[in-house]
Amino acid sequence: MSRITEFGDREYFYEYPPYSPQDLRRRANTLIAARLMVNAALTAPFAGGVPQVEAEIVYGQQEQEAVARKMEELAYGNPAWEELFKYEAVMVRESDAIIFLGNRLAGEYPLDAGCGMCGGRSDCSYFYEKKNTRYGLVDVTDRRSATPIKGPLCSARVSDLGFAVGSALWMAARLLVDARPFASVGLAGQQLGYCPHSFIVVGILVATLSKNPYVDINPDYHLINMTKVLENMRKQYITPRTVTTFDYRKWIPKPRKEGEE
Repeated sequence: MSRITEFGDREYFYEYPPYSPQDLRRRANTLIAARLMVNAALTAPFAGGVPQVEAEIVYGQQEQEAVARKMEELAYGNPAWEELFKYEAVMVRESDAIIFLGNRLAGEYPLDAGCGMCGGRSDCSYFYEKKNTRYGLVDVTDRRSATPIKGPLCSARVSDLGFAVGSALWMAARLLVDARPFASVGLAGQQLGYCPHSFIVVGILVATLSKNPYVDINPDYHLINMTKVLENMRKQYITPRTVTTFDYRKWIPKPRKEGEE
């Protein structure tokens, strides 16, 4: 049996600059937390104990940028969404990872428990009358929709998704990572194909930064955020350097000699 004769290394963690080796190590720790959050979501209490929640974890500069741009695209489709979607797109870029949680049954297999939670009659007729059904089954192959979420959805199943989100956030709180759920992120992720079997998706942003990126934001946050401020500072700093046209050695102020006025 072989023995371990060497065990030692050094790992440095720091959140700046973004995507540097020290920042990537920090982000890797966030992924561990995100995976545990997914476990918590999958073991949340569901009606009847029926498995119905699927999850995806998305991370990386290109992947998060794609979600943020989809949110910005959606922002201009509805005036009521514009500010929130643009602001929350910045938060996507500032996060370490995105967890998508979706419910696979909400639009196809209602609870059929006579609960009336949806506000319709307790025999689920409100759900079935607005669906294409045959042999008592819902045909969901026509996925065209004039609304962002194709309904109606079983409210009991949607409530179960809420339990899953709550369980994930409970785990985040215990692990001391910042996390917040967003409908805007879930809608963008759903349109990009994440949680492809779900009828409704919620996106949870996760980060382990010194400042929680999901609170205390500025007005016009899509314009006044850390990335924009740094880029503008670079512009303001670099531009004056191009003003002079002669060798820098000729205009550096000379120190005064002792006794000179």
